[in-house]
Amino acid sequence: MQIGAHVSSSGGIDTAIDRAAAIGAESVQVFTQSPRTWRPTNHDPASFERFRDKRAEAGIGGVLCHALYLCNLAAPDDAVYEKSVRAMLNTMEVACGIAADGVVFHVGSHLGSGLEVGLERVLPAMELVLELCSDETWLLMENSAGAGGTIGRSIEELATIHERLGGHPRLGICLDSCHLWVSGVDVTDAAALDACLDELDSAIGLDRLRALHVNDAAAPFGSNRDRHANILEGELGEKLGVFLSNARLQGLPAVLETAGPENRGPDANEVQKTKDLRARWT
Repeated sequence: MQIGAHVSSSGGIDTAIDRAAAIGAESVQVFTQSPRTWRPTNHDPASFERFRDKRAEAGIGGVLCHALYLCNLAAPDDAVYEKSVRAMLNTMEVACGIAADGVVFHVGSHLGSGLEVGLERVLPAMELVLELCSDETWLLMENSAGAGGTIGRSIEELATIHERLGGHPRLGICLDSCHLWVSGVDVTDAAALDACLDELDSAIGLDRLRALHVNDAAAPFGSNRDRHANILEGELGEKLGVFLSNARLQGLPAVLETAGPENRGPDANEVQKTKDLRARWT
């Protein structure tokens, strides 16, 4: 398992590799632009080459780009929908430029219009993004958390999207430990986690599971509230080791998205705590 972290790319996208290496990360995730604005970053093409060179030199394994949280591919509002599609396309272009392994995204919310109506927006948008994928850079649907019209809270909903897109060869999955927990999958119980992975294997295929998000949960089991906690400080605590040690999850990029001790993201201690926790359970 390539235990790593989401880090800042401030100062040039290649600087993310420097930050990842400094905290002992074995994989890395970045935003390709400011997460607080729709406006894309105008990257210097030379920074893409520097990113690839630094990655090789530092021995960083998996590289993920996370799409903007602002994106909602199911948005009924045309303006939000169009901005979301443009942002997703730009993220995929940058991800291919740095030879990332995948673009992770939340499908979005139909905001009460219904799943089928939402999918009428989602599917053509995803088709456009998938056209930009390369053999090495996939589009990864993340299991979501949240109430109301959130799409992708279950393996069943992700499988529906996968099926309707014809099982596109570069469409994959990213599983988040916290999102599973708050959506009613007890990742601290080996049998429950195995049942979830069995369902994923049957409905989509475990070969499509390309990345993990490793987060403790600050919200109760089944609460549908997306609240991350630092490692060993939330509802999962020591038993997050069940998730980290599962045999079928090994070999994957496993990225921390925790706040860290100063709300600046995961630090070296968070990464080491996670490595130590996995070691205790394996």
